[in-house]
Amino acid sequence: MKKNGIVVVGSANMDMVMSVGRYPYPGETVFGKGFGMFPGGKGGNQAVAAAKLGGRVVFIGKTGKDFFAEKLIKSMRTDGVDLKGLLRDPGAPTGTAMIVVDKSGQNEIVVISGSNMNLTPSDIDGKRKVFSSAKVTLLGLEIPLRTVIRSAEIAKSYEHMVILNPAPARKLPVSLLKRADIITPNETEAGMLSGIKVKNRHSAVGAAKKLLGGGVKAVIITLGEKGALLVTGEREKFFPAVKVKAVDTTAAGDAFNGALAFSMAKDNNLDEGIRFACAVAAFSVTRKGAQNSMPTAGELRRFMPKFTSCSND
Repeated sequence: MKKNGIVVVGSANMDMVMSVGRYPYPGETVFGKGFGMFPGGKGGNQAVAAAKLGGRVVFIGKTGKDFFAEKLIKSMRTDGVDLKGLLRDPGAPTGTAMIVVDKSGQNEIVVISGSNMNLTPSDIDGKRKVFSSAKVTLLGLEIPLRTVIRSAEIAKSYEHMVILNPAPARKLPVSLLKRADIITPNETEAGMLSGIKVKNRHSAVGAAKKLLGGGVKAVIITLGEKGALLVTGEREKFFPAVKVKAVDTTAAGDAFNGALAFSMAKDNNLDEGIRFACAVAAFSVTRKGAQNSMPTAGELRRFMPKFTSCSND
């Protein structure tokens, strides 16, 4: 059987989202405009993004044994994610995130990791068989770094393409960077990882080249409403974003990463994958929430004809 599955190793949180006209100043109280609870966590979001597009996705993560976990599990299964890699922690609460979204759709987020930080390398060893039928592994940093490293080691033993979404940014060992085929930081994360502040395209290229020097094969810096920049050892290419009216930018980066993993598992080339990921990310910001903002394949087909293609060709 041809391998075309995706393994996502990462976090699962319950997002508590508050809408405000503007962010409060320090010490100030403002009235909110709305509140909602949505399944989230970067790993969960990315798994759902790929699964709703039609991907065969197994999620490896750890939740608590509480109300939030039950809601997350039900929602992710409904969206088509295979949860045979999920572990439950009786001693820690499920991860949560407090997200404040202003009238422009921009957000500020505080994450309480909970059970996510109890996902261990031995847990990954126990789920090793999950990797055997997959082609792509997608990793994030809302779990312990040693667990990310072990996941990359196992993924490479099965000859997977490894996509590393380095969020939240932290210092990464060369051993991990060398196992990453693609790394996908945003502007802030690229600056933190490289030591080069990303202010424009020139500085973004400089930051990407610094990461390439660490052993990564390809760097994709996501630039929000501007698009994405690909830098490899051979070339640089800019992919402009699809222009939409943003309602909520929460999980746009996760939409991009999940869609990229889906496209790569389908044997598309990297340029095709980035264009596709741009379109999925654009769709996601037109809806509120995280996992529920991800499009199905049918929704994406109806969406794309209305907008300029995410390609400069």
